Amino acid sequence: MFVLSSPSGTGKTTIARRLLAEDADIALSVSVTTRPMRPGEVEGRDYFFTDRAKFEAMVEAGEFLEWAEVFGNLYGTPKSYIKAGLKEGRDFLFDVDWQGTQQLHQRMETDVVRVFLLPPSIAELDRRLRGRGTDSAEVIAGRMARAQAEISHWDSYDYVAINDDMEQCFTRVKTILAAERLRRARQTGLVDFTRELMR
Repeated sequence: MFVLSSPSGTGKTTIARRLLAEDADIALSVSVTTRPMRPGEVEGRDYFFTDRAKFEAMVEAGEFLEWAEVFGNLYGTPKSYIKAGLKEGRDFLFDVDWQGTQQLHQRMETDVVRVFLLPPSIAELDRRLRGRGTDSAEVIAGRMARAQAEISHWDSYDYVAINDDMEQCFTRVKTILAAERLRRARQTGLVDFTRELMR
């Protein structure tokens, strides 16, 4: 479970999309959400869209590995799908905030790799958010306030990368993923392979 977290506007979505496009061995973990579908989004590919009552019933039934409320909307990771995929040896990319990351780590500690992306500066983050041209000044102010709160949790991650250059940051993230896949505990079939070598 490869987790990317960052304040909004840090480049996480761009890096995640590129990682998914270039690495066939990792799939996006699709979250359930109560937020409305945006233009261009597809049910089951971007999110599983539901209403608050159904989401809360899923929470009560223990169907999420993690869930959180962000900007008035609920988001959660369906437990059964992820556990089945991990058992088959698949890797999942998670685009979740620090709260979701903390919950994932508490429930699935050895299967979770946590990467936090930082902006090069608060001024640059503000410039990026305004440059999108999609949010009101009020929404941007809220995102900036939330960004500083999110940044305060940087030290609970395994890796931290500063996105001062998109290409270099992407290379760092790819390198982290490659190194984590080489960990002895994550290499399925290694025991049998080495026993064969020692015969």
